[in-house]
This record gives sequence, C-alpha cells and structure tokens, in this order.
Amino acid sequence: MPNRRIFYNPSINFLIKKALERKEVVQAKSGALVVYTGKYTGRSPNDKFIVDSPTVHEKINWGKINVPISQKNYEKLFQKISDFFSQQKEVYVVDCLVGAQKKYQVKLRVYCQYAYQALFVTHLFRRLSNVGNRHACSLPNFQPDLTLYCAPSVLADPASDGTNSEAFIVLNIDKKTILIGATRYAGEIKKSVFTYMNYFLPKKNIFPMHCSANIDVDGKTTALFFGLSGTGKTTLSADPKRKLIGDDEHGWGPEGIFNFEGGCYAKCIRIRKQSEPQIWSAIHRRGALTENVVLKKNGDFDFDSDQFTENTRAVYPLEFIKNSVPKGVGKHPKYVIFLTADATGVLPPVAHLTLNQAAYHFLSGYTSKLAGTERGIKKPLPTFSAFFAAPFMPLKPMVYLVNTGWQAGPYGVGQRIPIKETRKIVSAILTGKVDKQKILNSSTLWKDKKLAKLFIENFQQFKEIDKEIKNSGPNGLA
Repeated sequence: MPNRRIFYNPSINFLIKKALERKEVVQAKSGALVVYTGKYTGRSPNDKFIVDSPTVHEKINWGKINVPISQKNYEKLFQKISDFFSQQKEVYVVDCLVGAQKKYQVKLRVYCQYAYQALFVTHLFRRLSNVGNRHACSLPNFQPDLTLYCAPSVLADPASDGTNSEAFIVLNIDKKTILIGATRYAGEIKKSVFTYMNYFLPKKNIFPMHCSANIDVDGKTTALFFGLSGTGKTTLSADPKRKLIGDDEHGWGPEGIFNFEGGCYAKCIRIRKQSEPQIWSAIHRRGALTENVVLKKNGDFDFDSDQFTENTRAVYPLEFIKNSVPKGVGKHPKYVIFLTADATGVLPPVAHLTLNQAAYHFLSGYTSKLAGTERGIKKPLPTFSAFFAAPFMPLKPMVYLVNTGWQAGPYGVGQRIPIKETRKIVSAILTGKVDKQKILNSSTLWKDKKLAKLFIENFQQFKEIDKEIKNSGPNGLA
C-alpha cells in the first residue's frame, strides 16, 4: 500500500493526539482518556489457545485453561492478521521490555491496530531506556524475543479456524508469537504476555507470580500480595507508607523479586479518593487510559456506574504513583499475603498460616470470580486457581491469609469488608502487630460443609502432595 504509514515507538503525546483524532477514545475533564471496548469488556477465557507441537506437547498442562489449537489453524489465523496489517493505512508498533532484571528480560514487539492499544502497551510494559520521556524513535537493532499482533477487526471463523467464537488469543511458543483478534479489551494483551512468561521463566529457575509487591521506605522489608483479579492486589500494594514495586506480575529468583511491568492496570469500579488516594490521583492524570468508565455530562468520571461492565479499568505508568520503585526490584520477601474474596462469608478477616496451611492454600488458590472480570460473570462465584501449580518458597517467610470478601454472611446477605479495615489488617501484619496465635482454625472453618466439600474436590487433582499439607485443609478432619 503506497500511503501506508508505520509508526514505530511513537511518543505518548503523539498517541493521545492520534487516538482522539481517530475517535478511538474520548477525553475526560482531567485529561485522562476513555475507550469503550464494546462486546468484550473482560477476559475471554474460552477463546484462549496454545499451539500444540511436538516441542511443547509433553510440557503443557492441557485442560480447560490450556486448550490446544493446531499448527494449521494457527497459520490460517496468522495469515488473516498479516493480510489485515498489510492493508492498513496506519499501524502502530511498540518495542518494550518485560522483566525488570536484565538477565531475565523478554524483548517484546507489539503490532497494534489502534493508537489507544499502543498507548496501553507503552504505559504497561517497561521502557527501553531511562533516557527521555518514553519511546521517542525507532530502534533498528531491537530484535524481539516475542512478537504480539493485536487486531480487533480480524475475526475468526469457528467452523474453519478451530476456534470457539470470532475472538481468539493464540500463543505459539515455538514461533514466539501471540495473535489477538476480535476483542478490543486491552487486558488480553497483558495476560497473554504473562502466559508466555509463565512458560519461559521457570526454565531459568525463576518463579513467575501473579502478585503485587511493595517494600518499606528503607528498602529492607518486601511484601507480596497474591490474589485473583478484584481481590485487592493493586489497591493494597499502593500504600502511601510503603514503596510500590509493582501491582500484578513479578518473578522471584536468586537475587530477590522483580516486576515484569512498568505500569499498573487498576480496577476502578466504585473507587474513592479517601480509600485509594494514589490510584485516584494516577487515574486523573493526563494520558492515563481507562476502559469502559462512564463520563458524566461535565466530563468527570462516574466510577459508580456499571453501565458497560463491573470490570472498569485504568492503565497508567508506574511513575504516576509517587512512591514507586522505578527499578522494579526488591529483596526476598519477608511477608507473603494471600488475598481471597470469600463470597460465602466463612473465612475470617485474617489468619496467620502455618507453613503446611500456606502450602495448602497456595495450591488451592480459593477465592471468588468477581463480576465482570470474565465474560458472563454477573455475581461472585467460588473458584479455585492454583498459584501456578505448586508452592515455591525458597525462604521461610511469614504467610497470612487475608479475606477481602464478605463477612456476617455470604454474598447477598453479608457485606464486603471495607478497604479501610483491610488496610488496617495489612498494616498490622507488616508492623508485626497481628496476634501470632491467629492460626486458621480448621475446627471452626470447616463447619461450613459446602465450602469444605469444594476444597476437598479441588484438592483431589494434587496426587503426590505430602500428607501434612493435605491434612491442613478439610481432608485432615475426616
């Protein structure tokens, strides 16, 4: 195409201007941007695939989460996306890094159909250097380790392409390529890269973790916050009294922990300035990008509205949080906190776990899927999501289970624990003021037979676990 323009590593100001000119976004009074993603307002887990090949077949834990797609069908989808980009008048390409520790970094190149997607990528992943305000020019010597193509206008044909719908998120490990089509929800970019890191880093003896991390002002005491979407990782790690390392994805290796990303992706439904001042301030800065947040007539955000989804989001660079750690690294953690949004109202607000209980709950990964985080989720649903298959505890940190869910009854009866109360609990943990005798009391916890049964059924998948760990759950009461 003669008039085709490829914008390599455009500046933030350029992307803001382009996104507004192309009417991809609208601008709030604060200067932040809002994109409306249409049909897809959350992750689409039934549309994720990994290309099956002799190289990876025996290594992948195939099942409901890791679904195979054939090389032949991948090639058809790749051709569709390649043809699409070759016909576009404008294409946005962003080169960036994943991983704050250089020896474990992945060089990522992302081809974007929309300017707002390029802005998302620029905010979220790590910049190529600390010189300048952000990406300013093309880097001819940049050789990507992983390439991602994101084209929401490209639709799959389930009948011929081997997909479940018109949407597809396909990871080809052999070719180090990710394809994303039909969905405008930018969270698919983030999570598909994280999936690759989960495959790549264990081979380097690095434990990839779905957790946020912060450190005390002296840089000595690191804390990790594990949890699924909506349980409070971003909120609780953005603590004015501590320094934020990262809000969602980290690696743990011989030197300590390191952030994968250079930005934050915060859930902002019903956010309040009083309870989340740092995130509130970051969202209102010029250039921040929000997804599916309703704007009032005067241009202010209406964070209480779920008109489009409960899963309203905001992405912004880490430096929008004043007390962040630019290098994205921290020492080995002293505290590990598991966040669970218990919708049954059974779990206590806080419990100090023994090592066996920590291993049990780490493997179980019990929480609730919260409304909007995945397509079709309208109310909290109990779920189990093992923290990447097995516990990885190189040291002996103090481990706590913190419930950010419901108390005084299940969802619909009780109330969700206020953020300010959870902050008090976390602060007490990190200052050594929590009663060390607050051990999770199985004899009272497992009186709720429904929840106990869910734990027992889920834990049956772990066949070769030590009896001491297995008996730290309801199995130990039999």
